[in-house]
Amino acid sequence: MTPPVSVSRLREAINSHDPHRVAECFAPDYQCETPLHPARGFTGSATVLRNWTALFATFARLQATVTRTATDGDETWSEWEMTGTSADGTVTLLRGPVIWTEVNEVITWAHFYLDRVDT
Repeated sequence: MTPPVSVSRLREAINSHDPHRVAECFAPDYQCETPLHPARGFTGSATVLRNWTALFATFARLQATVTRTATDGDETWSEWEMTGTSADGTVTLLRGPVIWTEVNEVITWAHFYLDRVDT
């Protein structure tokens, strides 16, 4: 099954290491909810840009893979895995689901569960 355009677009943007491309995947008034860490929630694609600029500076060769997707109307469920290497050579692995809604292939709201994997 082919993943939704929004999933492929975001994965490609992350793998390009261009934080502007990542931010373009999100609406200006995007709402990010992080149920595992409520204080980390935020509003706006400008914050997406800041966050991904910092992530790309921290983790060289950050790569994203999508392992599963499902859609129902404007809601998309996706399971992600990301790996990156910090400046000291430590490899970090992140995994988890992200659930979002979108309008015209632009993400407007998400429940973000992606988190570091204990190794």
